[in-house]
This record gives sequence, structure tokens and C-alpha cells, in this order.
Amino acid sequence: MEIQGTIKLIDETKTYGTNGFRKRELVVTTDEQYPQHLLVEFVQDKTDLLDKFQVGQQVKVSIDLRGREWTSPQGDTKYFNSIQGWRIESLQEGAPDSNIPPVPPADAFEPADDLKEEDYDDLPF
Repeated sequence: MEIQGTIKLIDETKTYGTNGFRKRELVVTTDEQYPQHLLVEFVQDKTDLLDKFQVGQQVKVSIDLRGREWTSPQGDTKYFNSIQGWRIESLQEGAPDSNIPPVPPADAFEPADDLKEEDYDDLPF
């Protein structure tokens, strides 16, 4: 599943327990008639995905819905849901998604006019 919207909050990475479980929370505000503020959790190595994003950025987040059952000491059973993110991408044009420099348009290069037919067959095999 995916959700789209504007980043409202990016929390710091928090570590829990002795095994080093890491979690980082992101709040995305949807662009609907009645906007929703959705809390998305990124866990373990996925917490690092949020490093290159900022509040106010338009994003698309790939998510999984998680649910669990809990029984209290009194015997009452409760159910909890969470939204877990596993990918995030920018929706703004021109926003760098990686460290690859932009490619200039084709008309920025001059065509080669001085090619001879023997230049086409210079492969060594």
C-alpha cells in the first residue's frame, strides 16, 4: 500500500531494549478534502531512509499495516494497529532522489559530422 502527502514531522531515531531495536516516526498529512495526519513507523535499518527528507516535502510512502493482540493481566483482550513504512520517495520534481547528477538534455550536445564509415567498425572482435 502507499500513502501520499506532506511531511509534517520527522522524529529522531529511538533505541529500545538491550537488543538495540530502533524506531523512527514520521507524520504525513494527506492531500484530501479532509486531510489526515498519519503516523508511520520506520524500524531497524529503515530508520535511515528518513535522513534525506525534510518537513514540508511532498512524499509517497510504501507501507504495511501491522496488527497485534494483547491480553491484560485482568484477561481483557485488546487489539492494536500500526502503519510501518519500508520505502519513501520524493514527489517534488527536481528533488534529488540519489547522488546521481542530472543528465543534460540531448540538444546540449553537438552532432558529430566528421564520422567516416571505417570508424563504425573498430570493435576488436
